[in-house]
Amino acid sequence: MTELAISDFHAHIYYDAAEVDRARALAAAAHERFGVAVGHFHLGPVGPHPRGSVQMTVPTEQFGEVATWLAVNRAGLTIFAHASTGDDRQDHKHNVIWFGPSERLDLTIFDH
Repeated sequence: MTELAISDFHAHIYYDAAEVDRARALAAAAHERFGVAVGHFHLGPVGPHPRGSVQMTVPTEQFGEVATWLAVNRAGLTIFAHASTGDDRQDHKHNVIWFGPSERLDLTIFDH
């Protein structure tokens, strides 16, 4: 079995318009506690993501600690996390962890 190199992990907080303040507070708390990079808050679907989301980039050596914290501090929000190996389709389909209910991603964007 070939072991894939993971450059980092992405944790996407999903939210609807009524939940954006909760998502901002969660992302700010994760940034303050762990120093993770927080991206742009998208108010609608972008890329494969089915609704509003923000990406947090988590270094591999911190992922266990961040994931453990997110599991119990997600404020009722769904979080989609995936490894970043350079294979976007695999990373969004197989190399994933859901915190909260899973949602259907639009993987057709990876069909080139």
